[in-house]
Amino acid sequence: MQVTGYAPREVADLRGRAGGALELRYGPDAVVVVGGVPGSGKSTLLRRWDAPAALVDPRLTRLACQARLPAAVPYALYRPAVRTLHLLRTRAAFRRPGPLLVHDCGSRWWMRRALARWARRNGRELHVVLLAVRPAEALAGQRARARTAAPRTFRLHVRRIARLVAGIERRGRAAFPGAASVLLADAASRGRLAGVRFGPRR
Repeated sequence: MQVTGYAPREVADLRGRAGGALELRYGPDAVVVVGGVPGSGKSTLLRRWDAPAALVDPRLTRLACQARLPAAVPYALYRPAVRTLHLLRTRAAFRRPGPLLVHDCGSRWWMRRALARWARRNGRELHVVLLAVRPAEALAGQRARARTAAPRTFRLHVRRIARLVAGIERRGRAAFPGAASVLLADAASRGRLAGVRFGPRR
């Protein structure tokens, strides 16, 4: 399979655009946020990339906490602690050198601002890959992975991501504070994102 190197700039909208496989290219200390509603394919994409970069993922934090607690303890009891720990881990990851991948839905305005602030303070470029898939496709993705979001939570994510995408369409990357680039992909074009490479710009 032939793969073409591609360095996103400003807003790159791949939705509805056919084409070959792409290897996304970013600077050596770039932070790339992979966002989208639950079931949009964030984890699948990150596994496909298998990039030599640090990764912060809320599910990994949750699993680490679960491993330290008795199985009988319900997640609802320690969910706030998991979320706090994930925020601390994410902030700490920005301080370490080298490329960074961030698994985040992207639907919370305060988290988008926090990511921008941490990137700015640590002299990093912040880039976004937003998987703008249809709700039905995301629900199918949840069923395929056997992990489903609560209906109310899912609807909230869908509304917020729809507003974010609409903002990007109107205002460009300014809709995601601090982003040097935003790449939009739907379910079809998501398959074109074959890999990611971090290194000096040519």
